[in-house]
Amino acid sequence: MTKTIAWGITGAGHFLTSSFTVFRKIKSEYDILVNTFLSSAAEEVVRMYGLEKELKTISCGEYLEEIFLETQQGKSWPKTGRFLLDKYDALVVTPATSNTVSKIAYGTADSLVSNAVAQAVKGGVPVYVIPVDIAGVIISELPFGIARELCQKCDPCPPRENCPNNAITDQVDLLKCNGCGICKELCNFKAIKGGPVELKVRDIDTRNVNLIRELEGITVLEKPEDIPGILQDI
Repeated sequence: MTKTIAWGITGAGHFLTSSFTVFRKIKSEYDILVNTFLSSAAEEVVRMYGLEKELKTISCGEYLEEIFLETQQGKSWPKTGRFLLDKYDALVVTPATSNTVSKIAYGTADSLVSNAVAQAVKGGVPVYVIPVDIAGVIISELPFGIARELCQKCDPCPPRENCPNNAITDQVDLLKCNGCGICKELCNFKAIKGGPVELKVRDIDTRNVNLIRELEGITVLEKPEDIPGILQDI
């Protein structure tokens, strides 16, 4: 029997690519529909990481496989009303930023994804949240940027001259960047990088994660790779 999963994406780079990998995998292995909800920050971050085209292979655009963008949904987010109409078997929010976790913890529903969580709980749809900031130290993957200590300020600059979105000056404008990686390949001095960075999780973010663990209808998962394990329970 076909299952329909709502996927909420918020604006974090950590767990983003692994979330895409997992959803691509479950689409290929299970009879499943995926309807995606992107926060306004997620719209930008998905583009920065070059994942827009891949998202369309996961949510193809047909009914219950649409991609809903916060910037196109107005302020009342009418599509979240579907959670009250027995359309979904589960809502999975991954990655969930500390901002979104905080909103869920305190009942705020002022964004597309946090409103989806509120409506899902009201409609009896199980919610699974994968926070990026749980505890301790995390290793997060950054989008493309220029390492100033390696940049030779070449003129002409091959990455700048060949960027299809004119996103490069003396830095990478991440609001224009689509994560294609052309710049990284063309830099002879390996000055354009995207890679891991170590981040300390704030105490308040850990407390908020613990708060949502106690909320009815919401389950906290540790990582995107845990998602396939829930499919037999829904």
